[in-house]
Amino acid sequence: MFITFEGPEGCGKSTHAKRLKAFLEGKGYQVVLTREPGGTQVGKNIRDLLLDPQSVLDENTEVYLFAADRSEHVSKIILPALESGKAVISDRFIDSTLAYQIGGRGLPEDLVRYLVMVSSKGLMPDLTILLDVAPEIGLRRATKDTIADRFEKEKMEFHQRVREKYLEIAKADPERIKVINTDNREIDDIQEEIRCRINEKL
Repeated sequence: MFITFEGPEGCGKSTHAKRLKAFLEGKGYQVVLTREPGGTQVGKNIRDLLLDPQSVLDENTEVYLFAADRSEHVSKIILPALESGKAVISDRFIDSTLAYQIGGRGLPEDLVRYLVMVSSKGLMPDLTILLDVAPEIGLRRATKDTIADRFEKEKMEFHQRVREKYLEIAKADPERIKVINTDNREIDDIQEEIRCRINEKL
């Protein structure tokens, strides 16, 4: 099973991905937890470049870097794990590229979708958990104890467009994408709802 976590900055993806890994392992699954960008050694270098607040990147360069990261990620981490019978949980995947590059950056949809198709090798998640959060709440969480990265430093309008695109993508694919709002909710409460969604799929 291939499960992805998606959502705007500060939605809680990393926290809930780790908790879900423990939950599935408790059910007897072998689980690989990974992320984009940065799931491979090449990806870690790409991640540093993409998130560095000092990086000044052309919008096309940015989407090509995400595509390069994904191509490595799918071929070296995700597909080998799935083929060996393991469950894979990824913190971000194709929907992030669609939301951030089409919604946030305003790049042409046909270009971005083509790059997504090629870089993912046609792989689609079995289930995507979209953790929705209001930008002002998410950004406050994301930058509470750390310096804002290159994306977190974007204007509020950028983050609002990203959120709107995420919800549009989810509305078009309700079977795969399950939206869970995380505004002002306890972590345990959110995780319980995630586990219910997983159990339905299992």
